[in-house]
Amino acid sequence: MPAVVHFGADLGELDDRALQNLVEAQRPAVGPSSIDSALTQRIVPLMADGWSGRPGLAGYHEGASISALGSQHTAALRLRAVRRSGQSIALTLETIPPILGEPDATGLVLEVDIELSTEGVLRQRLSLRNEGSSVYSLASLDATLPVPARARELLDFTGRWPRERQPQRHDLGVGTWTRDSRHGRPGHDAAFLLVAGTPNFGFRHGEVWGSHLAWSGDQRLWAEASSTGHALVGAGELFEPGEVRLAEGEVYQSPWLVSAWSKDGLDGLARRLHDFVRSRRTLGERKVMLNTWEAVYFDHDLAKLSRLAETAARVGVERFVLDDGWMTGRTDDRRALGDWVVDSVKWPRGLHPLIELVHALDMDFGLWVEPEMVSLDSDVFRAHPEWVLSAANAELPQPWRCQQALDLSNPEAFAHVKSQLTALLREYPIAYLKWDQNRDLLGGSAHRQTLSCYRLMDELREEFPQLEIESCSSGGGRVDLGVLERTDRVWPSDTNDSLERQSIYRYTVGLVPPESLGVHLGAPTAHTTGRSHELSFRLATALFGHSGIEWDLTTASETDLAAIREWVSFYRDQRALLHSGVLVRADDSDPARQVHGIVAPDAAAAIFAIVTVAATRDSAVAPLALPGLDPDRVYRVSPVKFGEGPRVLQEAPPAWWTQGEITLPGRVLVELGLAMPLLLPEQALVLQLTAV
Repeated sequence: MPAVVHFGADLGELDDRALQNLVEAQRPAVGPSSIDSALTQRIVPLMADGWSGRPGLAGYHEGASISALGSQHTAALRLRAVRRSGQSIALTLETIPPILGEPDATGLVLEVDIELSTEGVLRQRLSLRNEGSSVYSLASLDATLPVPARARELLDFTGRWPRERQPQRHDLGVGTWTRDSRHGRPGHDAAFLLVAGTPNFGFRHGEVWGSHLAWSGDQRLWAEASSTGHALVGAGELFEPGEVRLAEGEVYQSPWLVSAWSKDGLDGLARRLHDFVRSRRTLGERKVMLNTWEAVYFDHDLAKLSRLAETAARVGVERFVLDDGWMTGRTDDRRALGDWVVDSVKWPRGLHPLIELVHALDMDFGLWVEPEMVSLDSDVFRAHPEWVLSAANAELPQPWRCQQALDLSNPEAFAHVKSQLTALLREYPIAYLKWDQNRDLLGGSAHRQTLSCYRLMDELREEFPQLEIESCSSGGGRVDLGVLERTDRVWPSDTNDSLERQSIYRYTVGLVPPESLGVHLGAPTAHTTGRSHELSFRLATALFGHSGIEWDLTTASETDLAAIREWVSFYRDQRALLHSGVLVRADDSDPARQVHGIVAPDAAAAIFAIVTVAATRDSAVAPLALPGLDPDRVYRVSPVKFGEGPRVLQEAPPAWWTQGEITLPGRVLVELGLAMPLLLPEQALVLQLTAV
């Protein structure tokens, strides 16, 4: 049985003899009170190999005898074939028949695909085929990866609506740390990225191994350490009992487990992952958008929306997205989901007048949809209540935001949703769909629903190849590399509160590149928290990512509109850098200060944000290092002020701040840093650096 001997630093070119010696050098001694041979973690850990921890494969053949069932719990796999192609390898494993030489009525074949990308990202996927004569009920199938003994600190994430991806850390002691998601989506509390590393690893230091399951449904991420000295991380889809049953010849294919290693902390990990994600899909230019939700909510009025569109065009917006409220009878969140037909009362001429105005203002048009959901007060539910996703022979799941999920694995329901979306896309020149999903499933098969959702997105993209799709899931409930294979960006949170967004951005970009993260300039007082922030802080926060606006601009002052116009212009000028550069985040001893930035791949330019999320610990703060710069270049550093700029204590600001710029070697900026003005709490300073 194959095993992963090493995943980490490049060991250089090794010939066959050196490789064999490497394997022998890593083989552990036989411990006391253990199996009589060296315990090695196999590519699929099983009890038959001496592994007493969580197995990589679990399940049983229905109707098998008690003795056969017992043999499956200790089933052994053997290697049937190996296929190599470049940086990929495919392993074919099979169960060993209970009686050698006789047909196996409970046979299984497991294909393990392993790919190492040029960016250093490792992907694993498992495909299980039932070759037995009875149905095989699959309980779990997890991809795993060993981590060395020095990786004894874990980082993963939790959260809630609208405060997603909040970090949590702890030591990996003997036992198993498990993060299950049963939301029918990853959820606002998703583990997101499971990182094992050397103690006290940070953004710029420490050796780390990170893993993410590229899947938008129920899932499990876990890490386990044994008293034998072995440790591993694993992940796979999480099934309900009997959810995946394989008849003879049928195959289950797991999601990809995406893993990476870095010796340079979380930023090194993020660089590999960003480069990998960018290599998978080429995105179009990230247009500045205005989304109407927090501007008008359900109050769709052509005259009001026309004024909003005209104001948006004045500040340089390039895309106008009409959010919820355009469908027949959709006056609130209690009705009309599933009836994807334009309301003839609100829109007697359809959406054409608004779209024509938007195009005349040199913007393209986007539309909000929630294709996976249905309201009980809707034409489609009244006609087909059987289309609601629920457990077999069960009542409807608990209502959530006054809605239910449509069972997209039902061919008729799927065809209905697809036909209505297709009709909209054919009638109107829609460049962008904001695709929402505002509830947990709480019933039915999350496995089939997720695959059906993927299929719907894929088929729409195939028919409308220029269409862009945003994945929104009551904010950040579906942020994963599975959905990003078929969408153009994710909405990381429903909050536009800039203070909350600083933390959400700081950790979401650990996996997802900034250009794939939506971030909007919101109103002065945040809809989700009631907290108010000055315009300069909101603009600086909304600069990093795929920028947009979600605010009734018709209520903004001319002074504010001028600042927004300046911000949009800067974003449009700098988005090539912001959306292709290298993410950097600093490790600061004061948690009240946060530093993040984007450095050009050739390090010729950079944009940084210096953020105070609270009052600083010290009255005269130490200079701040700006990581990621070329130590052998010289940089001109200048502040970028939108409107009045951040509020600072003006008693004695640094001389360069008063002068407006300073020129310093990269080595000085990286090693010693730069004294900053004393920012008040909840302020942000944007710096632009250019090599001279």
